[in-house]
Amino acid sequence: MTDTVKENAVHRRAQFLEVLGIRTEWLPRVAIVAAEPAEDVVALADAGETAEAEPAAQRAPAQDAPVGATAEARGAGGRDGAPAVGRAPAPDIVSPLLPQRAAEIATLDWAGLEASVAGCTACGLCETRTQTVFGVGDRAAEWMLVGEAPGQNEDLQGEPFVGQAGKLLDNMLGALNLARGRNVFIANVLKCRPPENRDPAPDEVAQCEPYLRQQIALLRPKVIVVLGRFAAQSLLRTTTPIGKLRGTVHEYEGIPVVVTYHPAYLLRTLSDKARAWEDLCLAREVHDRAGAQA
Repeated sequence: MTDTVKENAVHRRAQFLEVLGIRTEWLPRVAIVAAEPAEDVVALADAGETAEAEPAAQRAPAQDAPVGATAEARGAGGRDGAPAVGRAPAPDIVSPLLPQRAAEIATLDWAGLEASVAGCTACGLCETRTQTVFGVGDRAAEWMLVGEAPGQNEDLQGEPFVGQAGKLLDNMLGALNLARGRNVFIANVLKCRPPENRDPAPDEVAQCEPYLRQQIALLRPKVIVVLGRFAAQSLLRTTTPIGKLRGTVHEYEGIPVVVTYHPAYLLRTLSDKARAWEDLCLAREVHDRAGAQA
């Protein structure tokens, strides 16, 4: 890597950290992060960056909790950054009609898909939602972001990632020359808010996944950035902790996937904002590589 490329990489990193509110970057002694993006995109080193490698005082149990844990077990703060109240998850029952329903959804265009989401009553979340949250953005975008589920603010406004977490996400996108509604599409695994910000139940994820799958099929982005532990574990069908999912290029339906932290989590964990920049650098490399091969 030439000196000029190195200087540009360091400058971009400094700009990104500045928009996230980091003036002086803190790095744990057990894991010094390189100041430049890795040259090997597919196998970015993750040594020392898993939650297990962090000092106990800085570890984030919420990111490594298994799918299905209550919001209370994830720590103080739901998807929208508000305190979350623990409650029992919904029943783990999957409808026997799901394969037929998924096949029907797979035939829908954007207009039909949005109408189907708006009128969906496939699981109990339809009884407690204010409105569905279909997703927002450019339906021809090369970038797609996927979060977990709407929070309280999203449920009220009908748009994903609003409030303080949404502002942080917009800043993160701006560092990549992306903007909500212009050249990125943002969606969630679930289209309805789980009450009290609890984790989505398996049946709710199963009923909603065909919607996300069809959104991805219609969009065909060059890269998908998954935000947060639950979204990553749901999309990739794994129980691997987010610290081990980061730094590697995964795949969903033939599309490269990069995993990073949820903005609401980053609002509470200053030290991991620098790591989010590493993830976005990886996503940008994947996107650029896909463009070069097109």
